Amino acid sequence: MDINKLNFNADGLIPAAVTDALSGKLLILAYMNRESLALTIAEGRTVFWSRSRQELWRKGETSGNVQRVVSITADCENNSLEVKVLKDGPACHTGEDSCFFNVLHASDELSEFSIDALYEMLVGRKQNPKEGSYTSYLFEKGLDKILKKVGEESTEVIIAAKSNDRAETVYEIADLAYHVLTLMVETGLSPDDIRRELASRHVVDKKIKQEKMTDAAE
Repeated sequence: MDINKLNFNADGLIPAAVTDALSGKLLILAYMNRESLALTIAEGRTVFWSRSRQELWRKGETSGNVQRVVSITADCENNSLEVKVLKDGPACHTGEDSCFFNVLHASDELSEFSIDALYEMLVGRKQNPKEGSYTSYLFEKGLDKILKKVGEESTEVIIAAKSNDRAETVYEIADLAYHVLTLMVETGLSPDDIRRELASRHVVDKKIKQEKMTDAAE
């Protein structure tokens, strides 16, 4: 898409919602002008326009928390952007992963589920054990117990899938996912570690396909 087709506001700016390409989390809402957007595309890293300082702002220039651009997409009216990035550190100057952490309202009836939220809950159970909590019990028993449960749940998944029981397979995979996350917490791994590994395989896979296409063309 041509930058000239974008609708910048009266100040020559366009809002850019930066999201984590791996988790989908909203990281920061910043602004770009034509120059900073062009630099972002050319350099492959986010470059914004600072409205307070009235100057270009390369994210991570001083902190080292660079955001490498995966894609930039305009909305239906071409007046705002979503910038998907791979980040090298926290997005917020406070040290928080995202600038959006001040909760103004949360529904008492509806709750938002995510793998990351479940992981953080498990981390909390490890750091602050709760009496009667199965998760705290697993951490108390340690790695061998957790590994045993991962093995048991893997077997349950195989049995359910072999029986062609969809509901039971979903149930057992959920159990396995929970215990694998528990194992990750116990061994110091994070969901981002797994996302990065899967993303690297995806990149390698695309490279192999491109090489095969080149060989075929030759």
